Order: sequence, then structure tokens, then C-alpha cells
Amino acid sequence: MTAAASSRIHDLLDELGIHADPQLFELALTHRSWAYEHGAAPHNERLEFLGDAVLGVVVTEYLYLTFPDHPEGRLAKLRSAVVNTYALADVGRELGIGGLIRLGKGELATGGADKSSILADTMEALIGAIFLSAGRDAASLFVHTLFDHLVQDADALGAGLDWKTSLQELCALRGLPAPVYLHTASGPDHDKRFTAQASVGGRVFDGTLGRSKKQAEQGAAKTAFLALQADEG
Repeated sequence: MTAAASSRIHDLLDELGIHADPQLFELALTHRSWAYEHGAAPHNERLEFLGDAVLGVVVTEYLYLTFPDHPEGRLAKLRSAVVNTYALADVGRELGIGGLIRLGKGELATGGADKSSILADTMEALIGAIFLSAGRDAASLFVHTLFDHLVQDADALGAGLDWKTSLQELCALRGLPAPVYLHTASGPDHDKRFTAQASVGGRVFDGTLGRSKKQAEQGAAKTAFLALQADEG
């Protein structure tokens, strides 16, 4: 664990004036793999469950109040763009929490400190710990500080908010068949990468790489969408 890794999250909490209970904070950073290696010690999954709910409520309320003219479907897409494993993991990486997470030997050996699923779950657990130890207002402040700009960025994306949906809508508008996706996977089981290509009416577009099939498909849909738009340019 480096000093930089430990300082970012603590500095942010100090800046916001949030005082998290040290024991809850430690629990939020305890992965089940570590707990199982230490006599079935407590781990962070219950805090993760709570934090997930808190995050969803805070982001949903922000969306509702900030975008009064957006229909429900648009609000749901914006929430999905922010409250997901990869967005949460990126926030966790920015805070440097990977080096703080207590992991079992197996997870450490396979790069668990940078796995998106573990980082995302830990971020939710931290939100849950802040909610329990510092209260609703503190948890809301923490979430707003880290996620409001992501909401604003997502709202500015237009078609990029959900490339797969945008591609499907474009194909329907032009009387083209619905897109289908072709997949390949590479890498070891603990760190797989997926390549996806979008195919529309037999035309196969360039592939894109992602950490999951879903992420790769979004990239493939973007490539196809932009190519089809260029055809009309």
C-alpha cells in the first residue's frame, strides 16, 4: 500500500468534514476472500448492499430535480450510465482505494486490487459505512461530490449515452435489420478481455475491446453508428 493510495480517500473525507467510524471504514475495505482466510471474519457485503441503495436514491433524486424536462426513459439511461460497475470502479481508481482493500492471497495474486467488480463493491460498501457512521447528509455529500459531474457528462453524450440503443434506433429509422454482435474472448480467466463487432445487414464493422461483453458491445455499436452516419454525410 502506498501513501498516495491511502491518502486520497482520507483527504477527501477530511475536506468534506466527514468522520467515518474507523471500524466501519475498515469493514468496508474487507473483501470476503480475506475474511474467509481469517476464520470467517466479517466482510463488506452487507455494507455494500446498503451503499448500493443509498447511491441509487441519491443519484435518482439528483436526476429528478436537475432534469425536470427529461422523460423517465432518459432519466433511467442516465442513472444506468453512472450507477454501474465500471463507473464505480473508475471512481474507486481515482481515489486509490485498490491498495487499501484487504484481499485474500488468491485475489491478490490475480490482481484483485484493480478488478472492476471488487472496486465497485468496495465503493458501495464505503458509501454504506459513511451512511451508518456519519448520517444521510454526509453520505449524500460524498455521493454528490464524486458522481454529480458524471451525471452531467453523461447527459452531454447524446447518442453516446447508450450506443447500442442509438444504433438500433438508427437502423430502424433507415429500414435496416437490427444489429447483431459477434464476440471473441482472450486472456486468462481472472482477467479476460472481450472483442465485439457489430453486424448490420451482413456488413461487419471494426471490433472494439472491453473488460466485459457489454462494454465491448457498446464500443462496437459506437463504431457502427458513426460509420452509418458517415455514409449519409
